[in-house]
Amino acid sequence: MFKDLMVDKQKKVRIGCASAFWGDTSTAVSQLVEKGKLDYLVLDFLAEVTMSILAGAKMKNPEMGYATDFVHQMVPQLKKIKDENIKIISNAGGINLDACRNILEEKAKESGVDLKIAVVRGDNLIEAAPKFREMDMTDMESG
Repeated sequence: MFKDLMVDKQKKVRIGCASAFWGDTSTAVSQLVEKGKLDYLVLDFLAEVTMSILAGAKMKNPEMGYATDFVHQMVPQLKKIKDENIKIISNAGGINLDACRNILEEKAKESGVDLKIAVVRGDNLIEAAPKFREMDMTDMESG
């Protein structure tokens, strides 16, 4: 019954991490994509202070609110990422997931690279805040 779920112990999965925060080295993506023989490339951009910076950027321009460095780092590597079937996992979308996806799709199309780009939603509660206020909920800060 569980035979299909058995893991091939000989198969190795190679994961590279190119970023631990927004502002981390910009050279890691190219180094890992070019020489890492990766299955997955992970980039973490978000911290509390980063979220406030992204919120401010989106207030000034509704098309912003994501880690722009992510797009700049990905574009030169898109063909190799596609050719090598490297999966990218990142939270670079910040508070504007669609804008990040849209610009990356646009850049991929300009580069002649057909990519599948997914967006995972669920942790942005900003739009629900008015509803929570109406519920007159209390928490550890409000008593």
